Amino acid sequence: MDSPLPLHVCHVNNLSVIINKLHALLHCIAIGFLIYYRASYLFQEKRATPIMPWLLIFASELLLSFIWLLGRAYLWHPVSRTVFPERLLEDDKLPPIDVFICTADPEKEPTIGVMNTVLSAMALDYPADKLHVYLSDDGGSPITLHGMREACRFAKWWIPFCRRYRIKTICPQAYFSEADSDDYFGDSEFMVEKKKIKEKYEMFEEHVTTAVEDGEYGNSQNHSTIIEQIIQETFGESETIRQADLVEMPLLVYVSREERPEHLHHFKAGALNVLLRVSGVISNSPYILGLDCDMYCNDPTSARQAMCFHLDPKISSSLAFVQFPQKFHNINKYDIYDGRFRSLHCVQWQGMDGLKGPILSGTGYYIKRESLYGDFTHTDIDILELKDTFGKSNVLINSLHQSYKRNNANGENFSSFLRQETEVLASCSYEHQTKWGEEVGILYQSVSEDLFTGFILHCKGWTSTYLTPFRPQFLGISTTNLNDLLIQGTRWGSGLTEVGLSRFCPLLYGPSRMSLLQSMCYGETSFFPLLYCLPLWCLATLPQLCLLNGISLYPEVSSPFFTVVSFIFISAICKHLQEVISTGGSIYAWRNEQRIWMIKSVTAHFYGSMDAILKLLGLRKASFLPTNKVLDKEQVKRYEMGQFDFQTSSMFLVPMVSLMILNMAALLCGFIRIIAVGNWDKLFPQLLLSLYILIINFAIVEGMIVRKDKGRISPSAILLSSVFFMIFLFFGSIILM
Repeated sequence: MDSPLPLHVCHVNNLSVIINKLHALLHCIAIGFLIYYRASYLFQEKRATPIMPWLLIFASELLLSFIWLLGRAYLWHPVSRTVFPERLLEDDKLPPIDVFICTADPEKEPTIGVMNTVLSAMALDYPADKLHVYLSDDGGSPITLHGMREACRFAKWWIPFCRRYRIKTICPQAYFSEADSDDYFGDSEFMVEKKKIKEKYEMFEEHVTTAVEDGEYGNSQNHSTIIEQIIQETFGESETIRQADLVEMPLLVYVSREERPEHLHHFKAGALNVLLRVSGVISNSPYILGLDCDMYCNDPTSARQAMCFHLDPKISSSLAFVQFPQKFHNINKYDIYDGRFRSLHCVQWQGMDGLKGPILSGTGYYIKRESLYGDFTHTDIDILELKDTFGKSNVLINSLHQSYKRNNANGENFSSFLRQETEVLASCSYEHQTKWGEEVGILYQSVSEDLFTGFILHCKGWTSTYLTPFRPQFLGISTTNLNDLLIQGTRWGSGLTEVGLSRFCPLLYGPSRMSLLQSMCYGETSFFPLLYCLPLWCLATLPQLCLLNGISLYPEVSSPFFTVVSFIFISAICKHLQEVISTGGSIYAWRNEQRIWMIKSVTAHFYGSMDAILKLLGLRKASFLPTNKVLDKEQVKRYEMGQFDFQTSSMFLVPMVSLMILNMAALLCGFIRIIAVGNWDKLFPQLLLSLYILIINFAIVEGMIVRKDKGRISPSAILLSSVFFMIFLFFGSIILM
């Protein structure tokens, strides 16, 4: 008997693997020579260079070499995958799916955008009776609840339209903004139907917008539980839906958990755990799709593509989740803020997929519910132990077993008992003296709950897969200004560093529980904010300070070790450029990535790392600031023109501008010194370093000197930065003396 056709295949680029390993070998040899050069200097009796800057530069180079070495694990065995959803089982045999969407602040996360995400999830190409959509509203906003009701009303028109004409762009806002939105070959009946649906959407959009303008946002820090199943009703509409369009609709549930100022709510992780409990007693689907409120479904087939892995009997028993890349619809050709995350999606996640799978990202994943319940789904576990772990709800504990009968019937309202049970599960005190967030559910160790939860899942033996189809499965909104980028980067940097410095440090906790290469990948991810910010601060200040004082920190041009330093510098740049070009980028994209890496390292990653250290020492409480999803027209215009928007806090501007002033002064004074004294062979490497930093970050120099528009760097920020520069120069020169 012939074996069934595979649901997916895995591809390995052997040429890429060979290139990666050969480059790693040569680069390691060069680093070895550099370490010898730096270390041997410490044993010389006569030293021309002060020992302190030499040691700091040596330490910086060691840290950069260490984080680079960790990153080689990504390149060890990268793979890509292809799926065949047409080979799946019949619809009636597909497993149910719950969709979790989280929102927290209707002012920063516009309600109309959130509702478009909800509608796109409801329109997935999946049996409606097996699709259940839950929205968590941590803001407890009446506006969001009203938006859900309006979305439900519009869905009874939108979903039949998508199914009848096999619409690919299932987010209505995106669909009606496209010039060639699935025009069905100009079919007249289709065009009439499309026009009618567009009118319905405009009416829906107007109702939601009016509610936002006239309504109250509510108290996000102090409100009771609200759980409501949104029911499809006609709402007295004069126009009836034709019989052919009366299709079954997915279950739609609004959840606003109780929040009180005196209780910890654990941000997004806490919201997801409430959804996990509430959905467990309602639909209890074995698989869950997690989405950010701005990350709409862009392809109706994502669920079926994910099931190609989850339903493969060869890997299903150990597979925890399928991760799709985070892509964004508002990124232009310039991509000055590196919003494509090319390195993450095209290098790191594909590399981890060749090991035991990528990290769990915060959105765009299909995860197995059982994996979040730990080892507590077995029938032989004592009921008291289950209650100590999951809480006192008997209904929730019963839902852990496969024999549990789901309580929902799409289109029917909750029973009073079920409503009371879900309100208890969503109360702020339910998790007290349980193991939620510690052993079960989404884990609370870090504000980067996704990374930490994925890491623990991999440590427990679960695997994951990464799928990046040609058509993006999910599309969100990328940051289009520097302020939002750096605030987001600070939060991420804090969360990642928290994991790295905790007792679950991947480099210590991981190797005994997963492969060394997988541990290295997690180690690089969790430590890169800290291990890049410190060396880059040193390399952006010490060589320049020494150049201003005529002190050499690098080998003379005539020395063989200058070839070693040059090789390491050029090797790193060329490897990065090769990765960018091979993944569809350009030299312009390479420069953008270099610039954003430098900017984030000396600002967002530095502040994020310090924040994590302060929290570790108990000097600061955990905080979470949602990324702003509201687009400012002027900022968007500058972004479309490829111009940086420097309207941000001084805490971000002053470090950047101070370093630019220092490097400009070092370049000018160093050039004058070389001409006057003639010791170019000793100071040339430092001169070249300052020149490289200024070329890559010319946009900052332009914002300081050339630009006069509103998005320039303000004179007050330049003045404050100049003061910091003078203070650093004064004290630095004293120390070097």
